[in-house]
Amino acid sequence: MTLNVLNYSNPSWPYNKDNIVWKMIEEKTGVSFNVQLPSGKLDDALSVTIASGNLPDMMMTQDKKLADKYGQQGALVNILDYINDMPNLKKWMDKYPLDTQNTISSDGKMYMFPNAGIGETNRMIWMYRDDVFKKLGIAQPQTWDELYAALKKVKEAYPKSYPLSFRNGLQRLLNFAPSFGTGSDVYYDFDKKEWRYGPVEDNYKKMIEYLNKFYKDGLIPPDFLSADTKLWQDLMSTDRAFVTIDYIGRIDFFNSALRKDKPDFNLLFMGAPAGYAGGPAKNAYTQYLDEGFMVATSSKKIKEIMKFMDFFYSEEGRTLSSWGKEGVTYKTENGKKQFIEKYADVADMRKKTGLSTDGTYAWIDYDAHLSLSSPELQKAYQEAPKYDSKQQPRPAFTSSEMEVLSLTGDTIMKKRDENISKFIVGERSLDDWPKYVADMKALGVDKIVDIYKKAYDRSSKK
Repeated sequence: MTLNVLNYSNPSWPYNKDNIVWKMIEEKTGVSFNVQLPSGKLDDALSVTIASGNLPDMMMTQDKKLADKYGQQGALVNILDYINDMPNLKKWMDKYPLDTQNTISSDGKMYMFPNAGIGETNRMIWMYRDDVFKKLGIAQPQTWDELYAALKKVKEAYPKSYPLSFRNGLQRLLNFAPSFGTGSDVYYDFDKKEWRYGPVEDNYKKMIEYLNKFYKDGLIPPDFLSADTKLWQDLMSTDRAFVTIDYIGRIDFFNSALRKDKPDFNLLFMGAPAGYAGGPAKNAYTQYLDEGFMVATSSKKIKEIMKFMDFFYSEEGRTLSSWGKEGVTYKTENGKKQFIEKYADVADMRKKTGLSTDGTYAWIDYDAHLSLSSPELQKAYQEAPKYDSKQQPRPAFTSSEMEVLSLTGDTIMKKRDENISKFIVGERSLDDWPKYVADMKALGVDKIVDIYKKAYDRSSKK
């Protein structure tokens, strides 16, 4: 069987019809792909394709909201209608209930196949220059008070540095907030079993007080709000920044490149410091990916597609998607799988084999990627889960709820970011915090929280 498929081609590991993964999938399932690739953005290609009415059998999306939108318009199949014919997916859903719930739309249907495993690439952690900390006799900080003291000591040794540096400005508050027992936006409090809005809470204020202190003492860059990837990388690679928070893979990114000229350069995993004594030492749960295939209602092969996709939720399908074929792409020694060919890194493996590229997986064994990582990165992956906060629910919203979130939510977000920026850089006194909270509530914070509560309750029942 040949399926017409709108797929995606990642610039770092572009689609290649000659990659061995496609041959292995066809050999195992009997299915081949006739692939169409977007000339521009995938979202735009989907919009044009749906509007044309001439849909391929399957379409890739990287935005679950689009699956919900087009599904409720009648263009996409409700996968749950066929769940009794998909024993592997049914078993997978029992194993990953929250991932399943996060794939359900507001009408209780599933318009996109869920995935798990590959999201580990999005894990974000604290990292620090172990070589510099050892030279200065600084221990890994366990709290933000200790973090402040450590950064001050580094600043004394490197006066032109900004010891704590990160990119994308206020986006990193998402990563800091869990250590203060709060959230950077609307979040679900698992202990109190309720939805809350973090940026008006007292613990959120504690976090902002620290950042204000860091800013005044030159421990973070003066232009941190606008720091992009290039500026951040420049700081990290020239002894002007020594602590950061970013994707876990940055350990190998920096170490591999910089050790050529600086053999002692050693960026390592750092445990999340607790925001206050006795507080949680947690990282935000970022290791998920909203990406998957959708099936067109106009397809003549819907039942066959469901049988095909069900394979990828089996252990056999997971192994094929992650490692390939034993004796061809991987071997097993002492009970552990390892790739036969020596790849420079994960990107090299994906590019040369097509494994774990778009359209070839639904469930990934991340050990395949880890096998190509340095000992430092593998150690980070062992330690990082100890600091995981719980994965936040991502409830689906109705069109009317989306409208409120778009209008009222955007107004709240802009006002929040404007004021939080001023609090951090000292343009507004933190004595004004109660006034800020009152203003935020007047804009409709409670209304937004209530929408999340209703959407979550609805999806939980369905």
